[in-house]
Amino acid sequence: MRETTLFAENVRIGLQSIRSNLLRTILTVMIIAIGITALVGILTAIDSIKTSITKEFTFMGANTFSIASRGMRVQVGNNRYRTKNYEYISFYQAKEFKERFVFPATAAISVAATGTATLKYGSEKTNPNISVRGIDEDYLYTAGYEINEGRSFSEQDIFSGRSVVLLGSELAKRLFKGGESPLQKVISVGNGKYKVVGILKSKGSGFGGGGDMVCFIPYTNTRNYFSRPNMNFDLQIKVEQPELMEAAIGQAEASFRIVRGLDPLDETDFNIEKSDNLVNILLDNIKNITLVATIIGLITLFGAAVGLMNIMLVSVTERTREIGIRKAIGAKGRTVKQQFLIEAIVIGQIGGVLGIIFGILIGNMVSMLIGTSFIIPWIWIIMGVVLCFVVGIVSGYYPAQKASRLDPIESLHYE
Repeated sequence: MRETTLFAENVRIGLQSIRSNLLRTILTVMIIAIGITALVGILTAIDSIKTSITKEFTFMGANTFSIASRGMRVQVGNNRYRTKNYEYISFYQAKEFKERFVFPATAAISVAATGTATLKYGSEKTNPNISVRGIDEDYLYTAGYEINEGRSFSEQDIFSGRSVVLLGSELAKRLFKGGESPLQKVISVGNGKYKVVGILKSKGSGFGGGGDMVCFIPYTNTRNYFSRPNMNFDLQIKVEQPELMEAAIGQAEASFRIVRGLDPLDETDFNIEKSDNLVNILLDNIKNITLVATIIGLITLFGAAVGLMNIMLVSVTERTREIGIRKAIGAKGRTVKQQFLIEAIVIGQIGGVLGIIFGILIGNMVSMLIGTSFIIPWIWIIMGVVLCFVVGIVSGYYPAQKASRLDPIESLHYE
């Protein structure tokens, strides 16, 4: 009970001392707060960016992969990532694979029709930069799209190569003003006329992409209006159960090798790419940014620790007579040491709390800009509290030790 009372008294005296040296305390608190703000703010922003990257590039799910012949080239910093370029996948190869592939998974066929289409309806038209993609009836499911109005493509639409179109929500708003329903209206896509049968739910757009400016037509129809030599088709497979992913990849590779007419000893001449390959590349590179941000925060905290130690040493010098009086009336060296340590820890924790609040706010400003949800980085909050406690102990120990060893008689004569 006595120890508890003594500790409470030391806390009270420590807080009084902090108030009596308010300017110096504020400056030290702000230095610590800036360090924690840099650490928590940058790391919170990085967590937001990671969330956004994961959302943008893995919207198809971790249980999706694709078969393609074109190579993937990505350069991040000085690192280059690429896959091999192989012979294109033809219309007939894509169809045959889908018929052959027997597995608890959904396979979809798609092909890039053009990236420079102009869409028109009445007097309204878009810029000539709309990407048109030919798809089958299963593509929306494997790519994570949903229908908001109307319907998706039917098997008959695909089989017959009908001139029907699905529009992204933003694209529909651009063409149809005043709340006019796009459904069953005929629009121009390039040189062809298409009937709108469905509007997609909004997916948003990130990293410069146009998730709601998409235009889908039956892939069989692309051969009529967007035909070109060596059209390269893509195959996208979504596995029903994520744990069957590797088995599905193996089965897909075996099936497509047969489609390609490869012998058992022939090298596989196509690429199998998981939907999370690119996001993993980007997240690996973000680790370097996290490391740099952590170092910046720690350097700032080191400066704060030096500043706090200096203030505590000045405080010991200014309060030498007070320490002498306390010792003269019976205070032990341990009690005096505890008082100064408490002061240092309290200053550190005040700076830490302010830094954490500012850091969360600044980090989540980035979240708002890139359209992700509000993030509370509990790991960085706990780390910030622990770091500030360590800074308080490290900065306060030497001054506290010095204060506890002062001779009471010499202290009472100190001017």
